[in-house]
Amino acid sequence: MTIVIPAYEPDERLLTLIDNLRTACSSRIVIVDDGSGEAYRTIFASAREAGCIVLTHCTNLGKGRALKTGFNYLKETGETEGVICADSDGQHLPSDIMRVNDAVAKHQYSIVLGCRYFTGNVPLRSRIGNSVTRAIYALTTGRRIHDTQTGLRGFSASMLDWLCQIPGDRFEYEMNMLLKAEKDGYSLQEVPIETVYLENNKSSHFRPIADSAKVYAPILKFCSSSVLSGALDFVLLLLLQLWTGKLLFSVIGARVGSSIFNYTLNRRFVFDKRHKSKMISSAPKYFALVVLIMLLNYGLLYLIHQRLGVPLVFAKLVTEGLLFVLSFWMQRTFVFTASQPSPSAHCACEYGTTHR
Repeated sequence: MTIVIPAYEPDERLLTLIDNLRTACSSRIVIVDDGSGEAYRTIFASAREAGCIVLTHCTNLGKGRALKTGFNYLKETGETEGVICADSDGQHLPSDIMRVNDAVAKHQYSIVLGCRYFTGNVPLRSRIGNSVTRAIYALTTGRRIHDTQTGLRGFSASMLDWLCQIPGDRFEYEMNMLLKAEKDGYSLQEVPIETVYLENNKSSHFRPIADSAKVYAPILKFCSSSVLSGALDFVLLLLLQLWTGKLLFSVIGARVGSSIFNYTLNRRFVFDKRHKSKMISSAPKYFALVVLIMLLNYGLLYLIHQRLGVPLVFAKLVTEGLLFVLSFWMQRTFVFTASQPSPSAHCACEYGTTHR
């Protein structure tokens, strides 16, 4: 196994982690100095003396880019075993790192997540941040993960090409990884680990507003097209019902208009433009889903509005609430699915200096 540790302005806890890892195992340790600067040269020099490989960015490029630099180095040096990523602040215990590595050996086509269960003395911002991210991820993917923000993750060497292709240079990279995994054929495995926060997590470089916006952007961008399309569907339904007085015609007309609008948004703005040619093949699946949702929509509206006598506005709100998660999950899982990455794909990583 090789342990990759991205580090930005680390303190002595990085050296303590290295010492503990050297005691626990003989694995190769690759540290990526993400532009920490001259003030931290001594820390990285000590890491080299301890037998670690240190790769250096001239400037701070972000955690995602640092991880890709490490992954690219492993590709170039012919890594064939498991790859474990850990943070530099001492929050990941060597015993937990070893446990994640054991799980990687059992699950070759999986991302193994070292998941904290947030028991004990957890900083408020960390508890709230993880709860919000966990809830949004569950809503948009239909899958629950206990710790979406964990930095302790394990992969098989065969996943290195794929890991380098995932977009994102900073903290959003780790969320993008989770969003793309199952679409690209990789499952998620969870391994319970200790919840460790040192000095109220003051060493964290996570910026609550700027980095949260980047972390949530892939999810919110996907949601926004559904919300806008839902609003258009709502308006069209009311206008057509007012004009014709025929519920079935109104439901069909509103759904056709909003679905064309939604598909256009997804194809042009939500999904990677590099796969635009593949979006054409997704159209039959998308509009088949539209028909299914439309039938369910009409059936629920008929039951709630005409049979139960609930006003149309409220009946529509209830119906859309019930169908939103189903539609969203189906689109992510079956409609806009990406093909497996090519094994020969090149990883566009770069080093700030030569690795020494």
